[in-house]
Amino acid sequence: MNLIWIGLFIILILIEIFTVGLTTIWFAIGSLAAAAANTLGANLIIQVIVFLAVSVILLIFTRPWAAKHLNRNRIRTNYESKIGEIIRITEKVDNLNQSGKSVVDGQEWTVRSHKDSEILETGDLAKIVAISGVKLIVEKYEEETL
Repeated sequence: MNLIWIGLFIILILIEIFTVGLTTIWFAIGSLAAAAANTLGANLIIQVIVFLAVSVILLIFTRPWAAKHLNRNRIRTNYESKIGEIIRITEKVDNLNQSGKSVVDGQEWTVRSHKDSEILETGDLAKIVAISGVKLIVEKYEEETL
């Protein structure tokens, strides 16, 4: 049975190497734990329980930390690179009336305010704080005067 658990470990590690999704690594570690349980004489049901328990516990408790700290230098996608950018509003932003537009890098975007009560007029400057689907989420930006 150890050969099966070690074989599963190798397969899962290879999947992790090719996908770098930080998902299968936890199940690979779970398969090593199951192999250890087998070595200690546990029956198949106990081995499967150990595999699942270790895998799920690692997935739930360590994946968020690992994803945050191990992916620091990943390249942001085009839209993510827009967060923090200052834009000019081209159509009044009013969440209640579902209006608002801006042009960013030659493309027109739907714009919504971060706060429903905040209305931005045409020509106002706004800072992109998030992107939700195809909408820029912004907050009013005031130019600093020196």
